[in-house]
Amino acid sequence: MKDRSALRLATLQEALASGGTLHLRDAAELCGVSEMTIRRDVNAYPQVISLLGGRLVMAHTPGVTPVYDLTEQQASHYQAKNRLCQRAQGFIEDGDTLFVDCGSTLMPLMNQLSGYQDLTVITYALNIANAVAPLPNVRLVLLGGLFYPASQSFASDTMAESIERLGINKAFISAAGVDVQRGVSCFHFHEVLPKQAAMAAAMQRLLVVDASKFGVVRPAYFASVNEFDVIVTDEEGAPTLLRDAHSASPTITAP
Repeated sequence: MKDRSALRLATLQEALASGGTLHLRDAAELCGVSEMTIRRDVNAYPQVISLLGGRLVMAHTPGVTPVYDLTEQQASHYQAKNRLCQRAQGFIEDGDTLFVDCGSTLMPLMNQLSGYQDLTVITYALNIANAVAPLPNVRLVLLGGLFYPASQSFASDTMAESIERLGINKAFISAAGVDVQRGVSCFHFHEVLPKQAAMAAAMQRLLVVDASKFGVVRPAYFASVNEFDVIVTDEEGAPTLLRDAHSASPTITAP
């Protein structure tokens, strides 16, 4: 997906997040492009946004939750996320520069960073930044841009370039869906660029995901399973993923 198309889809997702509709003309004006461009974007991803009678609406695909709410996600599978982050911490060393993805999965990891003497955390997520900002041993790099309240994260068309200029030792990536055949995905298109840029820049790529995400496909694809060096997951779903990804490259760490 081209960078600008991804940002346009992210803007439209945010505008439609409350469940309303958006006239095609208004959508084009919002994104600063022609109506034909919006039509092409929407036609490329009909599972995300539909055009009905000249108005854009969120598509409702069976088995897919179209709206992401960070507050709800923080309470979902919290114990599993906490265990995963305890395991993920084992990959962190003093002096590391870490890219930390947005969402709720990696929040418990931020509570485990106070014991290190020197770390740098790069993120585009406000909740992650707020968690590490008080830590005197952590140098925080917050990537800015347009703020998306649903995921408490930022996006800009220059964010990927900013990430490429940074030296990242480890990229901790979260996901809303993991499927061996259809790849790793998330809810929001504006997250695709920073995730992919961080994975390209990092020396080590770690996917931290609980088993509830296995076999799930979300609208915004950003990587294949074998693009990760390590998958940190929990025991319940690890055997299936191990079997299906046997010929792929990631190391899967589970209890």
